[in-house]
Amino acid sequence: MSRIRHVRGSRTATAGLAATTATLLVAALAPGATAADRPTRTAALEHAATALLDHSAALKLTDAQDTEARDVVVDDDGTQHVRYDRTYRGLPVLGGDFVVHLAPDGAFRSADRATDAALSLPTVTPKLSAPKAADLAANALRAANPGELLKRLTAKPELVVDALHGTPKLAWRTNAVALDSLGNPVARTVLTDAGTGARIDAWDAIESVSGDGESLYGGTVPLETTRSGESYQLKDPTRGGTYTGDAENQTDLCFLGICLVRAPATLFTDADNHWGSGNADDRASAAVDAQYGTDATWDYYRDVHGRSGIAGDGKGSYNRVHYGNEYNNAFWDDSCFCMTYGDGDGTTFGPLVSLDVAGHEMSHGVTSKTAALTYSGESGGLNEATSDIFGALVEWHAGNAADPGDYLIGEKVVRDGFGREALRYMDRPSRDGSSADCWSTAVGDLDVHYSSGVANHFAYLLAEGSGARTVGGVAYDSPTCDGSTVSGIGRDRLGDIWYRALTVYMTSSTDYAGARAATLSAAGDLYGTDSAEYAAVGAAWSAVNVG
Repeated sequence: MSRIRHVRGSRTATAGLAATTATLLVAALAPGATAADRPTRTAALEHAATALLDHSAALKLTDAQDTEARDVVVDDDGTQHVRYDRTYRGLPVLGGDFVVHLAPDGAFRSADRATDAALSLPTVTPKLSAPKAADLAANALRAANPGELLKRLTAKPELVVDALHGTPKLAWRTNAVALDSLGNPVARTVLTDAGTGARIDAWDAIESVSGDGESLYGGTVPLETTRSGESYQLKDPTRGGTYTGDAENQTDLCFLGICLVRAPATLFTDADNHWGSGNADDRASAAVDAQYGTDATWDYYRDVHGRSGIAGDGKGSYNRVHYGNEYNNAFWDDSCFCMTYGDGDGTTFGPLVSLDVAGHEMSHGVTSKTAALTYSGESGGLNEATSDIFGALVEWHAGNAADPGDYLIGEKVVRDGFGREALRYMDRPSRDGSSADCWSTAVGDLDVHYSSGVANHFAYLLAEGSGARTVGGVAYDSPTCDGSTVSGIGRDRLGDIWYRALTVYMTSSTDYAGARAATLSAAGDLYGTDSAEYAAVGAAWSAVNVG
């Protein structure tokens, strides 16, 4: 298997394509060149800039558009993949993202685009006013929370170009946030046609997985901390300065750029560097689980994929525990680059600080920094499935005997009142009563936590194969949708293929057909198109009706 190197750095804008030129900073790889001769990130950006100029017509780029590099991947053989976002006359383009693929010498090979549509609008002046768009989004948030008296409701519209839903059009993207009756945050993003006022799409703005759990689900775990005078801080200097703080049962309104109130993250300290007691009444116990989950997730991405931190830039995130009142959720928030955990209601869920929940939520951060899969429709299901897949792989990689790896999601956090042993099941997702085992045209209309079932089922089949089996002491039974028999290729190869597909080929609009293409491209890159792994990817997708 070839090794892949992931490179990140500051974002670089490439504006005014028809009027700019680019020069190559690094010579192409010569025969027999060493890894040290691989193009740098800067060189890859320069190569890509030249490719954008030379192929602007094919890429449908015009003077009215600007591009900004979001991510760079350089393979060991020098092949380069540069991911871009686009604006049109200064407005963000939803579905305007694309990935340029370059040969080791910088020559253009191909591109993957979220949309093939040409961007051309008669005007960027909306007929629908911003206050009216805000009112529509506020009403949508109320409708999504029936029976709740929402407090401190705020809606912030932003004018965008929507290229995700057919012919590009001017639209308002409005983020509406509020507090529910318990003081916990609710949020919804509403996309509205700026010409007609018709709703285009709407989705939950907090990417989350509901869960519960005891403190210290992993038993006694190692922690790297920071000495401060005569005490210790729950802050890890070996993993980018990640730390865990107490939210003190407060909540915030700081989502998607709207920041009115933020709950605290009061850093945990300890006198003897022995944290928590394993009991929920000791506030430090949940903090131990949260910090351990961050460590395990960081280690998985570093050890397996060579990624340093969520953003790939070596910078740590932080955690807040004891958030809100009986808050039955946990979520990753890009605006604070942080993880937040509720304590649960004690009946259906307890503290939501289990290892796979941590891996799931922080993987939303990885997705946002790479493919940025839109959180609705089939792309939203793939977003959720990505977090389920990597959450499970983080759990397996950690090798914790008290919380061994499995293909159950959130099994540690559910209480008897929840009514089943886990939130979701990857071997047969329909076991939760709502998730889809197989793709159909109706999948895109499901909640993203249920449409994710198709990709979760694919991932299980690719790793383990079809039929009944026991893995790690847990019994599974995974039938295929087409009656075929699928042989698995193992969790490690599943992770490698999905990670490369996410970071190199998927875009914001990738649907299930696109995910099949992306993972086949990834498998071909890693193992060859004539390999057993490549064939297994195709077979696993066919087994869930994605052909």
